[in-house]
Amino acid sequence: METNINTPKQSSFVKISIIVAIVIVMNMFFNYAVSLVYKEPAIDTFIKPTQVVETVKTKVDCIAVGGQWSENAYPDTKGRTQVDGYCNENYTKQLNYDNARKVYDKKVFITLITLGIISLVAGGFVAVSILSIAFAWGGVLSLIIASIRYWSQADNLAKVVILALALGILIWLAVKKFNK
Repeated sequence: METNINTPKQSSFVKISIIVAIVIVMNMFFNYAVSLVYKEPAIDTFIKPTQVVETVKTKVDCIAVGGQWSENAYPDTKGRTQVDGYCNENYTKQLNYDNARKVYDKKVFITLITLGIISLVAGGFVAVSILSIAFAWGGVLSLIIASIRYWSQADNLAKVVILALALGILIWLAVKKFNK
């Protein structure tokens, strides 16, 4: 006769494993769903890769292709000043890509923050304790991922607003859920 004895340690380990799995899969789902909704800008659509790169040698030609001309002045062997220039041909294209990337990152940030907050709130109201914990931690992880992705691009005012909003929601949830 076979007996199935579940020790409290085994049961606790299984619960923690399920919580961690839900948190990870939830955030993978969030991030992949976001990638389907928002198309990430590809650098190749802004700066076309070419097999042969020809040097742009004049300021006029550089500006004509949307480049940034940089001049360097230096003395030659006879003490006269020589001026040479360099063209960053991709200057305008890179700016356009950077701007598209900022817009994309902001949309992803807002979406992940929203999903994280929804998960946190759901965690506060779901009656099944294992799901409540998983949703709450899944929301926390989504907030962390969103902040890491966008934090370096956000200005100081945006950072204060983000932190105030997150803190306010967490305080509201704590009062709503645990003030009995």
